Amino acid sequence: MGFLSTFLGIIGFGIGIPLGLLIGFFFFIYPEAKDVKEPVIRPLYELDTSALQDLLPEIPLWVKNPDYDRVDWFNKFISDMWPYLDKAICSAIRSMAQPIFEEYIGKFQIKAIEFKNLSLGTLPPAIFGLKVYETNEKELVMEPAIRWAGNPNIVLGLKLFSLQITVQLVDLQIFAAPRITLKPLVPTFPCFANIVVSLLEKPHVDFGMKILGGDIMSIPGLYRFVQETIKKQIASLYLWPQTLEIPILDEATVGERKPVGILHVKVVRAHKLLKMDIFGTSDPYVKLSLTGEKLPAKKTTIKMNNLNPEWNEKFKFIVTDPNTQVLHLDVYDWDKVGGHDKLGMQLVPLKLLTPNEAKEFKLELLKSSSISESQNQKKRGQLEVELNFVPFKEESSKIGEPVDRFGREESGNNRASHNEKVSGAGLLSVIIQGAEDVEGERHNNPYAFVLFRGEHKKTKMIKRTRDPTWNEEFQFMLEEPPLDDKIYIEVMSKRTRISFRSKESLGFVEINLIDVVNNGRINQKYNLINSKNGVIHVEIQWTKI
Repeated sequence: MGFLSTFLGIIGFGIGIPLGLLIGFFFFIYPEAKDVKEPVIRPLYELDTSALQDLLPEIPLWVKNPDYDRVDWFNKFISDMWPYLDKAICSAIRSMAQPIFEEYIGKFQIKAIEFKNLSLGTLPPAIFGLKVYETNEKELVMEPAIRWAGNPNIVLGLKLFSLQITVQLVDLQIFAAPRITLKPLVPTFPCFANIVVSLLEKPHVDFGMKILGGDIMSIPGLYRFVQETIKKQIASLYLWPQTLEIPILDEATVGERKPVGILHVKVVRAHKLLKMDIFGTSDPYVKLSLTGEKLPAKKTTIKMNNLNPEWNEKFKFIVTDPNTQVLHLDVYDWDKVGGHDKLGMQLVPLKLLTPNEAKEFKLELLKSSSISESQNQKKRGQLEVELNFVPFKEESSKIGEPVDRFGREESGNNRASHNEKVSGAGLLSVIIQGAEDVEGERHNNPYAFVLFRGEHKKTKMIKRTRDPTWNEEFQFMLEEPPLDDKIYIEVMSKRTRISFRSKESLGFVEINLIDVVNNGRINQKYNLINSKNGVIHVEIQWTKI
């Protein structure tokens, strides 16, 4: 009996395992995916407590969180556009995948790879709530809660050796909470240059995968392994602070160029200038301007009765693009009455300069920049100048040691060493973005007045508004960082017609610049003094040379 029992046990074990695997294959792996059925809709009052608790995680965020807005209109838009979006997205996927497939053909005995079927199905994704953030930057920040329980039909055909293998992706579900930032905002359609996307948490991705008709995701352990692998891969690429940046517009063509350096110009002397006065002499001076700069042209002093003047005067210009900008040098004869006579001119492209290397030029003066000008052959004298382009330092925004939360140094010794590290010339840029709730007693035509180290600047006046937007930049070139300086900004209103008391103050603010030097940049809104509710938005940046 013992031998017989053992023999029958072995036979039963040998037959039971293959039979169990065969039955499991047909019951758990082989069955075809069923069509998605329409959901059964029931009122909440018909549900019991247990059903309501199970339902709570599925309630949209705009119901549970007042910071999220309801966007049914957008979901309706996506639903109506989904048949067309499906075809457009699938066409883009085919175009992107084709070069990738071609790289693998011929490798690993793969003879062909192609999509047998590619469709995202009839069920579009839905946004369960949208949160929009207001920031001081030129950007729009959104956080949508996206859920997609789709019924895609994606079939990939793979020919390996002489065997045709089909891989099918079904029952796809994606739950994600991305942060979408449109920046910078620009005055060119679609009004933003880049889309920056990051994930605030690991997404939930669920799907079924069939190979040769069998759902391999039903294999124990494989489903969890694939889930965790996908989450880790996506998190390593796009989980905040990692981002995906999608360029929409070329920032160089839609936005204002930022300063990249300073052009130092020294007007040395001139030789053998033309005689323009009746007494056989001239009263020369040089007018300097840089293309792409909005500031007025700079001028040297006037040298009376001198055809070989010597100036040795220095000037500075802010450079935004050294590859395209050109320095204009025009020599004039000053006259007390009437217009000034032009003695000659010359152009110097900045691309001829090597950064941080001074270069001397002896320029033959011309009548004009036109090559076909016949009078350019006439001798008009020479102009000697010395040019040096000094780029800004890349780490200028990270200068100095850390300060406490109030922007103060911890001790006098630290402050002394700190001042040594931040010393040096630089560019102070002040951008007056706009103001809110500024109100005058007699009129509301606001403009901003900026005072720094005795130099006055002001924005354009905007008529009849309490919330002006200026977005104007003023620049100050300094030999030392403004550690102990303040900048005074006042919002004024001016009556458009002539009358007594035509100007009125709407509020002012004084800003300490030590934080700007330490941090490189501040972008804040300040409450206006002597104003009931007025606020001004100012961005200040210190760039070290």
